[in-house]
Amino acid sequence: MAKTGFFHHIGTFLLFAAAILLLITTISSPVVNHIGVMKITLSNSTNGANSVVSFGTFGYCIEHASGNTDYCTGKHVGYNPAQIMEGIDNTDFNTASVDTSKALTRVMVLHPIACGLAFIAFLLAAGSGIIGAVAAAFLSAVAWIVTIVVMATDFVLFGIIKKHVNDDGSGSHAYFSVGMWTLLAAMICLFFATFIVLFTCCSSRMHRQNHTSSKHAETGYANGTTTTKRHFWQRRSRY
Repeated sequence: MAKTGFFHHIGTFLLFAAAILLLITTISSPVVNHIGVMKITLSNSTNGANSVVSFGTFGYCIEHASGNTDYCTGKHVGYNPAQIMEGIDNTDFNTASVDTSKALTRVMVLHPIACGLAFIAFLLAAGSGIIGAVAAAFLSAVAWIVTIVVMATDFVLFGIIKKHVNDDGSGSHAYFSVGMWTLLAAMICLFFATFIVLFTCCSSRMHRQNHTSSKHAETGYANGTTTTKRHFWQRRSRY
């Protein structure tokens, strides 16, 4: 029982960790300027430093190398990173890449949804009762699926931008940043948390059933109501 409880605490902690990791991805640029899902170091240089474009969940920021105030867009669902890079760095994108990247940014609204599901699953797992643990495992599984979907979307979306920027010969360099890796880590945490919480829930239920059966057997023995199984030749006919 003690081991089961220990593993349940591990599963609960993983759910909490996943919620925090997803929160970091959610509050990426322009909510927190320097946290990006993908960043692009531009080829311009001021005093030995380059400006950086930081793409996040609800928009983007340009971190100026000169130390001036960063420029950030408003927070909204969906934007056009390909068109942005065409204007900033003259990166050449075809129409399909522009339309695809613009459409996929709308899927990033799943970042906060997955974060909310993971946090609710954590609260349920932290509470008591088998029903709460089962609900936590279910929500954790849903959050895991949502995280996989949005992570795949992010890799495709920013993979398109990354390839065009790095291959166009401008000298700018695109790379996945903190927000992408916290998303990946959250997916791994949710995967293990789902199975750990479900396993400990089932183990706890089996333990309780066995404990209840043992109690009933002991009570029957104490009251002298225990019965001994007879072989068929020892049984008397009822007629």
